Amino acid sequence: MKDKSAINLRKSMERGSIENETRVSEHVGDIMTLAKKEVISVPPTTSIIEVAEVMVKQKFRRIPITDPGSQKLLGIVTAMDILNFLGGGDKFNIVEEKYKDNFLRAINESVREIMTRDVISMTNKDSINDCINLMLEKDVGALPISDENEKLVGIITERDFVLAMAGVLTEELVEDFMSNNVITTTPGTPIESASKIMVRNKLRRIPILAKAIEDTAVHNEKESLEGIITSSDVLKFLGDNELFSKMESNSALGVLETKISEIMEDEVITVEPLTRLGDLCEILREKDIGGVPVVKNGELLGIITESDILKAIKR
Repeated sequence: MKDKSAINLRKSMERGSIENETRVSEHVGDIMTLAKKEVISVPPTTSIIEVAEVMVKQKFRRIPITDPGSQKLLGIVTAMDILNFLGGGDKFNIVEEKYKDNFLRAINESVREIMTRDVISMTNKDSINDCINLMLEKDVGALPISDENEKLVGIITERDFVLAMAGVLTEELVEDFMSNNVITTTPGTPIESASKIMVRNKLRRIPILAKAIEDTAVHNEKESLEGIITSSDVLKFLGDNELFSKMESNSALGVLETKISEIMEDEVITVEPLTRLGDLCEILREKDIGGVPVVKNGELLGIITESDILKAIKR
């Protein structure tokens, strides 16, 4: 299946946009050869906490919102929307103003309050090449796919491209596509602050650095990579049933002041700059993750994600 997906992807890139081909009205574009056709969606009346629980259980970073009858696409909610709601951005107003800082009531609000309504999407007649171009142009990690009746029939993500390219990109190196300007934080950062960093910078993961004494004789301190926190880690924290039993009150403040050291991943998977992208895709597939820090001789040099790999495929 991996080889077939890679072949379909390469053929689509060589052909160019489907707009340049002879189109028959009944034709289904090759986007459907790579897209997931069985899509989990929820109605707009679903609560925010229920959506977070589904995302954690299914390991999703986004869920389409559909009409329960027609299955027409109404919106989409992403991990970033929920982080925004948690205090990272303007959607936190729901907690502060509408519910007077009552966190328990706010997370039971319907997801329509925080979902994105103007959904960037594609049709089942579009091509894989069109999909890559639109993802990069709009800086989104997934595109819902609708048919001629606007019914949701699939979804395609950056992860689908990474899986297709595992072991295939043999000439491209990590150092040529990684991001060099890495935004980091420390283990003592509160979840609310980490959420703000992610939302404001459109980040799904943040490496965590801590001071390490390299030479006690001269007290020469050096920062070392201690962990990484992702939007999925925050979602899991929110969806943890034990969270509510630990709360002393309904106030969001106590919850959001939790240090990220309590939920971060401290066994960090890293790669070196000269790692081949095909090998990186294999690692991401095997570990089921979306990005890794780039390290050499213990020093953090950059970070590379599925989005960066998409740029390599486009090139």
